[in-house]
Amino acid sequence: MSERDEMKYAILGEDGRTEEQRIADYTGEVGWEYLKPHYERGCLLWVDASLDLQRAAMAFVEDDSEQVANWLGSGELVKIGALHAAQWEGGDERFTAVVVSPFVLMKAC
Repeated sequence: MSERDEMKYAILGEDGRTEEQRIADYTGEVGWEYLKPHYERGCLLWVDASLDLQRAAMAFVEDDSEQVANWLGSGELVKIGALHAAQWEGGDERFTAVVVSPFVLMKAC
């Protein structure tokens, strides 16, 4: 199974599941090679260990721009930059990531 098969790619449509269930379904463990294209598109965000990944994803799903702005301001949510990308390039580190289109949120496993 490839990493693309491990994670669903987008949250779409009504299917009777709660948003929390859908986020759980779109969360998975991946390596840098899966995340790199999202970084290159500028839509990859790091979630600090102090912040729950599912909670952060819900803020995006609910379009809670005030909360997202607060996390960005406090450093609990960080847009991945070149320095971050360079440290993971070629490595075997694993991450937990969730797709909340158009963004991908990630944190260390």
